Amino acid sequence: MSTVSPSSDQQLDRAALAALYEETFKNLEEGTITEGRVVAVTKDKVVVDIGYKSEGMIPNDQFSAEELQNIKVDDRFQVYIEECEDADGNLVLSKEKADKMKIWEELEKLFNDGKSIDGKIVARIKGGMMVDIGVKAFLPGSQIDLHPVRDLDGLVGRTFPLKIIKINHRRGNVVVSRRVLLEETRDSKRKTTLSTLKEGQLIQGVVKNITDYGAFIDLGGIDGLLHITDMSWGRVGHPSEMFNI
Repeated sequence: MSTVSPSSDQQLDRAALAALYEETFKNLEEGTITEGRVVAVTKDKVVVDIGYKSEGMIPNDQFSAEELQNIKVDDRFQVYIEECEDADGNLVLSKEKADKMKIWEELEKLFNDGKSIDGKIVARIKGGMMVDIGVKAFLPGSQIDLHPVRDLDGLVGRTFPLKIIKINHRRGNVVVSRRVLLEETRDSKRKTTLSTLKEGQLIQGVVKNITDYGAFIDLGGIDGLLHITDMSWGRVGHPSEMFNI
């Protein structure tokens, strides 16, 4: 009994069809971010379509409880392509890594633009504080305030505007400063105050420091000394008799 072998034309048609089939999928690269569409949600994973020949599965532990409660079919979000095919031929995706990469991109933009970001102080560590700005960042003790802070533990849990002064995505390092922003505010106030100060003018100030010979008054970005001999018509034994900080 004879068999019929496919003709060369048929083989070419099959090859062309296979090539056309492959071209219908996105040209994806591992280590990049792309948009995914939810096609199913199960008790332990979210199935995502990214336009590839197979669908990817993301473990539920990469989503917050609120996200899992609200996620539904056809929702779209960014995913990170870890492997187009693992040992079992599966498409491996990560939402967690995509979120982290997006945060790093935003932080680098803030750094390049010189803009601030709100950060929550989460712990006291050697040399300063650990801050949460989407990723963990280091706030050196010298960058917390214009003056030394005595009660560092009292800052834990508080949120402050901060400026990124150093960032290295590859090493995962971010250094932030609160002092830089305070200096910018102080310098701005100083310019305004100096432009309006006149001899004989009455102004209000805030006592910042008390010494044996007088009190230093913040006039708005600039300090003035009120000498003990100018505090009262009567005798003053010590400036602390007249003022409190």
